[in-house]
Amino acid sequence: MKSIRELYKIGRGPSSSHTMGPEKACRVFMRRFPADRYRVILYGSLSLTGKGHLTDVVIKETMKNVDVVFSSDFIDAHPNTMDLIAYKDQAEIGRDRVYSIGGGTIRFEGETHEETPHVYPHSTFAEIKQYCDQEKITLPDYVLRFEDADIGTFLQGVWNAMQASIENGLSRDGVLPGELKVERRARHLYVNAMDKEPAEILENRLVSAYAFAVNETNASGGHVVTAPTCGASGTMPAVLKYMQERHGFGDKRVLRALMTAGIIGNVIKHNASISGAEAGCQAEVGSACSMAAAAHAQLFRLSLDQIEYAAEIALEHHLGLTCDPIMGYVQIPCIERNAVAALRAIDACGLAYFLSDSRKISFDTVVETMFETGRDMPANYRETSCGGLAMRYKKDS
Repeated sequence: MKSIRELYKIGRGPSSSHTMGPEKACRVFMRRFPADRYRVILYGSLSLTGKGHLTDVVIKETMKNVDVVFSSDFIDAHPNTMDLIAYKDQAEIGRDRVYSIGGGTIRFEGETHEETPHVYPHSTFAEIKQYCDQEKITLPDYVLRFEDADIGTFLQGVWNAMQASIENGLSRDGVLPGELKVERRARHLYVNAMDKEPAEILENRLVSAYAFAVNETNASGGHVVTAPTCGASGTMPAVLKYMQERHGFGDKRVLRALMTAGIIGNVIKHNASISGAEAGCQAEVGSACSMAAAAHAQLFRLSLDQIEYAAEIALEHHLGLTCDPIMGYVQIPCIERNAVAALRAIDACGLAYFLSDSRKISFDTVVETMFETGRDMPANYRETSCGGLAMRYKKDS
């Protein structure tokens, strides 16, 4: 598996696959083919939800002199496909096909070399768990053993960026960009949270406020951390922020939780997918919930079995979750969905604490099942806005 640096990326929203990936592809392509003019053709999910995801905006800001074409074609190799063409003196001088495979990661067609090397010798949670048991180390120790010496500094930057995205969202009122005119609600949730409220209600409001804050920042094109994607960026920060404030955990403990969550996300990304266009929202918010549940368990120093069970519960109960953003905006149902997932992650950890000795299903099994479910899911329910809630909204409006 690759470094968790490839999982946690700080970048511009609202979609890691639809903005961060295409932006990266354009920059690489321009270095390869300096040209007078460019043409970018978007296919599949990149085309169908590109307007709402600001794909054309980020491409035009990156390439300047460029024509962006929204094609109605689907490319079998990957739903997030784009062709980039360079011209000089009216003649074509270069062409590449690029796949935006999730979390801001891209792959150029026909290129087999890895952009970044694998740093972990194991690829499944079972293998990692066996190694940790043999070596008598924790998951954060496992990360520290195989990552470079600066991983702690990197993760501190990740945590700082997560907190900044929360503060950004909490500081703003009004409506989000786009035709839906969705009202910002993070600040309302936060300001109206009262200490006199019952503990469970206060927790619900604050966790939700933090999740809304990050995803409203993301929906505005602000900077967030892929955890594991932009569309699912609010779940992890919400859980970590709330637990740090409630229990007084220091940053060092939070960074260790980020390490554990990173391993969970890496296993999913390596063996399945974190792309909504490839496997539905179960791959995005489901993965985020799983990572957050594991992080929560690590904060409280639960056992490796309990951490695995928390991650398994969280992902299992997102199986089949479709990705059907209304009008292609990462707003409805995406923002609320992150808040629900954050609360579910806390509950999953609680169940794991009490019931880990009775579990029957491994985390690896759920990861495999999620990917199979995603491949069986009709394309209409995989980030195309052609089915589900997206279509129903259009009919009702």
